[in-house]
Amino acid sequence: MKIPTSKSNIVLIGMPGSGKSTVGVLLAKHLAMEFVDTDILIQTRENRDLQSIMDSEGYMALRQIEEEVLLDFDRTHHVVSTGGSAPYSQKGMENLCKNSVVVFLNVSIPVLKSRITNYESRGIAKPDHQSFEELFEERQVLYRRYADITINSDEINQDEVCEAITKAIEKDNQV
Repeated sequence: MKIPTSKSNIVLIGMPGSGKSTVGVLLAKHLAMEFVDTDILIQTRENRDLQSIMDSEGYMALRQIEEEVLLDFDRTHHVVSTGGSAPYSQKGMENLCKNSVVVFLNVSIPVLKSRITNYESRGIAKPDHQSFEELFEERQVLYRRYADITINSDEINQDEVCEAITKAIEKDNQV
């Protein structure tokens, strides 16, 4: 897929533990762009952490707040780390996609489980009865729907993920 150079943002999507925030900071530094994490925008707006929102109002309230934050997003020249549930909001993702190259950081379940030690208190927007494996399968479809680029990052470190993203964007922008 050819990605228009008019898109000034790079949006990272993927499961919790896929490295969106860490890679986002490194990528922004490497590309001399600004960085923003939509989870932090949510927490700043609500003046509480994600788990507190879910504990008091439920996971659907968190998804609604997330959608509002995504719809309000109008920055340019940013690397954007989204929450793992961002693709549940079609309107929010459409807003991001207008001015962004969307990169899916694809990581397998075993690697994610090795990275996530605080699964129950991390603020993951999901029903209580849903297993991590069920959540993973459900979200894979959504991530692939919006991704311009997919980086399989099980076997590579964060710097290599950044390099892979940069190469994929440069390749797609060649005339």
